[in-house]
Amino acid sequence: MKLHIIMHESFEAPAAIETWAKSENHQISYTRLYQNEQLPTQADDFDFLVVMGGPQSPATTVEECHHFDVQKETALIKMAIDNDKAVFGACLGAQLIGEALGAKFDHSPNREIGVFDVILTEAGKRDPFFSSLPEKFPVGHWHGDMPGLTSDSEILAFSEGCPRQIVRYTPKIYGFQCHFEFTPEAIEGMIENCADELVQYKDLPYIQNIPTLRSNDYNEMNNYLFKFLDYIESIQMKKE
Repeated sequence: MKLHIIMHESFEAPAAIETWAKSENHQISYTRLYQNEQLPTQADDFDFLVVMGGPQSPATTVEECHHFDVQKETALIKMAIDNDKAVFGACLGAQLIGEALGAKFDHSPNREIGVFDVILTEAGKRDPFFSSLPEKFPVGHWHGDMPGLTSDSEILAFSEGCPRQIVRYTPKIYGFQCHFEFTPEAIEGMIENCADELVQYKDLPYIQNIPTLRSNDYNEMNNYLFKFLDYIESIQMKKE
């Protein structure tokens, strides 16, 4: 399978997603927008599009961030969807999927940084994949926004701090506001580059400090991610 990963910043790494792809011997290509690399122009370039997070929002302009063009990126996502590709977005990536489908992102009622439980909704308990997971389980978070909803989308999981953590837009288009892909190495990158947020928001209820971020166990969420990516691969490649 050909996997293409869009990265907005070096420190918002694919982490466990990349681990999975390499272990499965998939072809991996990248657009590193922070290095001014160009987005793919043809859907034939990939089978599975992965859109990572970043400190930007869908409201960020090119003037504010020269390497981030939301219109170009959402046009690529829409092209992928229209060409029956699997698409997965994490954090900002989830918001951009919603935007590509005409659903405006929203601010979350709470900012979350750390590892906190998500809880499956009734739709999540019926989902072909998430129905196989526990009703409540811990995942990573580093966000203040959440993806928009289309008329056909379903919220599969929420947290105490955010009502839209996992959204299914179609059977193979998913947006995760949360971060299953975090690893200890990825968290170090976030701490190094986003430490100001840990100071600015330290008194809010869903903000963990640096020692706690480093002490979290990321293996369980990574294993759930590997199973999810196996599932997406199975339904995407079934059509080939």
